[in-house]
Amino acid sequence: MTTHILRITHTVPDFDEWKRMFDSDPLDREGSGVRTFRVERAVDDPNLVFGDLEFDSCEDAERMLVKLRALWERTDMISDASGRIAELVEVGTPSHVGV
Repeated sequence: MTTHILRITHTVPDFDEWKRMFDSDPLDREGSGVRTFRVERAVDDPNLVFGDLEFDSCEDAERMLVKLRALWERTDMISDASGRIAELVEVGTPSHVGV
């Protein structure tokens, strides 16, 4: 089974306020096919947020990206938003490189 990652990046005026909105799950991550997610933020700019949403299918990731774009359009809490879908090719540890 191929794994698809929807990688998002955006800037928020207040990370804690954004995180409360994220935790309220307005787009129903589980119902939208998200298997796992990660939220990161830049160490040199705590209001620059990155996220990875993992899906079993590219179609689910594409549908979520459409939902996210609609959400980004109707909120002033998010700016400079972008999303891109990638296919997971490999996961490893440094000790296994070249093995």
